[in-house]
Amino acid sequence: MKLSVVQPGEGSIAGQHLLTSTPDTVRWGWLPNAAATALLTVASGDTVTIDTLSHEGILADQGRDPVGFLGGYGVKSADVARDAREIAASDLPNGPDDGPHVVTGPIAVAGARPGDVLKIDVLELLPRTPYGFVSSRHGYGALPGELPEGAASVWQFCETGLAGGRLVSWMAARDGRRAYFPLDPFLGLMGVAPATDEPVPSVPPGDHGGNIDVKWARVGSSLYLPVSVDGALFYTGDPHYAQGNGEVALTALEASLRATVRLSVLSGPAATAAVGSLRTPVLESASHWIPTGLDVSLDEAMRRCVRNAVTFLVERFGFERSTALAYLSAAGDFEVSQVVDAVQGVHCMIRKADFAEWS
Repeated sequence: MKLSVVQPGEGSIAGQHLLTSTPDTVRWGWLPNAAATALLTVASGDTVTIDTLSHEGILADQGRDPVGFLGGYGVKSADVARDAREIAASDLPNGPDDGPHVVTGPIAVAGARPGDVLKIDVLELLPRTPYGFVSSRHGYGALPGELPEGAASVWQFCETGLAGGRLVSWMAARDGRRAYFPLDPFLGLMGVAPATDEPVPSVPPGDHGGNIDVKWARVGSSLYLPVSVDGALFYTGDPHYAQGNGEVALTALEASLRATVRLSVLSGPAATAAVGSLRTPVLESASHWIPTGLDVSLDEAMRRCVRNAVTFLVERFGFERSTALAYLSAAGDFEVSQVVDAVQGVHCMIRKADFAEWS
């Protein structure tokens, strides 16, 4: 059974506040900076529902015509999201020098100040369309110039729906047999404004978060980001239905999501208790703490992730640095988040169960 289209602002809204993606509420290919004006101001602890929009289907190399482009895959006009049509038809620029992402926000959180930490709890992620795309373009991905073969760009269209009681998507081989894989949605891009008035591109992630593409930012997880400007100025985008670690083709399964998050300001001891002295993105799930490392070099991203994981263990549990390193070598799982976003990412999975004695 296929999913139904969720149009912006329609149906059940779980959050206290709502922000939809329109030509007036998004940046296309760029992130909010310190000079950005908040579209919405919320209290610490408030919940916000955001109708995020995937860029796939509206980009210039896809004709900037979602009805026509998606129609080529058999998608009916009624199954095209209204915000996709509006943003594609708008005068928002999106050229070769702009990133692809539709970035919604920013949202100011009252009381957030530089030095604080913004905690983003992911409460709900609802698919908005019964389809998505995995794209691959020459010059990008893990095998630039090698794949895709015979074309500058390839888009793998994926239908999504319910099968066997679970949400899945599928891809078909030449003989028609299908590979089914579960939907495991997350927001690839969540961030706060960095302390600069200069333009900030949407593709490379950084200490501000942004396009970190860590697949564990699913429902039930929390993302901690260092606040650099008053109000934090939170934004999000790049919604995914599923992603493998590495994101090797260039994109994940890109598709629009209705996301509900809780935004909370942590100051002083509360911030220290959550992430210690780290001023880099840190995730937390029910089962793991997940520090990250980012750099243009994957080798250096790995080293940074190890250093951050060591610092996390030393500050939280009082380990000697050498003991923390030994623990990580024996029990920590270092995973490649993505190798496609100019700045590459590694994250470390630290099992909470290993530290039950400290609870």
